[in-house]
Amino acid sequence: MEFSSRARQRHTRLAGDRRDPYPHSLQFYQEPPTENISLAEFESFAVDRLRLLKVVENLGVSYVRSSDSYKMKLEAEFRRLKFPYKALAEDDYDARRKDHISHFILRLAYCQSEDLRRWFLQQEMDLFRYRFNELTEGLRQKFLEHVNLQFEAISEDLKNELANELSTSTPGFTMTKVKEQMFYKVGLSDAVDLFRARRVFIKDGFAFVPLKDIDAIVLNNYRQKLSKALALTARSLPSIQSDERLQPLLNHLSHSYVGPDYSVQKNTGKISLDQIDALSVKSFPLCMRQLHKALRDNHHLRHGGRMQYGLFLKGIGLTLEQALEFWKKEFIRGKVDADKFDKGYAYSIRHSYGKEGRRTDYTPYSCMKIIMSNPPSQGDYHGCPFRHSEPELLKQKLQSYKIPPSGITQESWIMVALMQKAAMTVWSGIEKLSCDPGFGEGHALPVGLSEVLRIDTRS
Repeated sequence: MEFSSRARQRHTRLAGDRRDPYPHSLQFYQEPPTENISLAEFESFAVDRLRLLKVVENLGVSYVRSSDSYKMKLEAEFRRLKFPYKALAEDDYDARRKDHISHFILRLAYCQSEDLRRWFLQQEMDLFRYRFNELTEGLRQKFLEHVNLQFEAISEDLKNELANELSTSTPGFTMTKVKEQMFYKVGLSDAVDLFRARRVFIKDGFAFVPLKDIDAIVLNNYRQKLSKALALTARSLPSIQSDERLQPLLNHLSHSYVGPDYSVQKNTGKISLDQIDALSVKSFPLCMRQLHKALRDNHHLRHGGRMQYGLFLKGIGLTLEQALEFWKKEFIRGKVDADKFDKGYAYSIRHSYGKEGRRTDYTPYSCMKIIMSNPPSQGDYHGCPFRHSEPELLKQKLQSYKIPPSGITQESWIMVALMQKAAMTVWSGIEKLSCDPGFGEGHALPVGLSEVLRIDTRS
């Protein structure tokens, strides 16, 4: 890929050949782009695709992938970011070009470690699944031919001959449905996932796959190709890393947070100390609500709790002066006098605001940092309640916060596998706020906090 102005190409491209490089809006991304592109466009394309993949990830947690809400929200994001979402449209050359180039840019950025490759592969698979399932049967067949997956449709005579076996071996298929559905003869190596799940009829080394399950085979094929491509790209990294223009951009992309901006400068001074108690009940995620209650009850927090909660308060807009006043007032209500607070605690608060030590302006902890590092011990209140609390204690706590029983039931089976996502599930129904796991260096702040910060301080 080269990097320079593409203005001449825009003027010389003829209307008749606009679709030649991209005959379909859907592809396996087998051929890398070769045209010229500016560094500004390089970064813009990559950030937009990263936003799209992040939306795919979040929607996959909040909605069933085949639901109308999932499709509607994802299509809206396609429109907003100007990616192709309708296959074989006549006027989406620029969208197809952006889709093609941005995929390869993120492939470069996300091949650098096993964790990055795994995340990228999963989101690209979900994105491809949505787009493939939106195709009509005719367009689906054309796409299969385009990517050389020309599965042979069996004849009506053979289908009638095997009707009983097809109905028995294919879940959800009655004899009537077998007669209505088209079946394809597919090599067993291409239908491994269906075979493992016992969802397909096997004969003479071939799987007889209904049209509705062809997507599983196509997705498996795409996964294999993309996984191999990521590994090959990773081997080529040394040559890319020598480009001093390119490597900083790729490193930035693989560690970027693309969610809402919760910067201190934006929110500083937006809340008053008098609002904190009310906001802790109405708007704080559970981990911060737990810390606030412990502070009010005990008039003290240990270091881990002070760091987690103090940076959160900084992130939602507390100034340094407000923070010093807030912590001092609370601590002197306990066993710490004013002099001891000034000598033992004020320094760390100023340090977190970048006024002491190395003058680092610290940001709120991400959900992943809260979940994965510094687990709480006896007498601590920091950490993530969904990760560090006993299930029964967590259930009691959720009930005391008036979480609907359906939400608590749903939580019980999500909690073990998806601690980070679980918080989103429970809190998404409360004031439209939830924990946001962010991306990379995202901050553990409530989604929708901007609405909270618009509260009239006179009320």
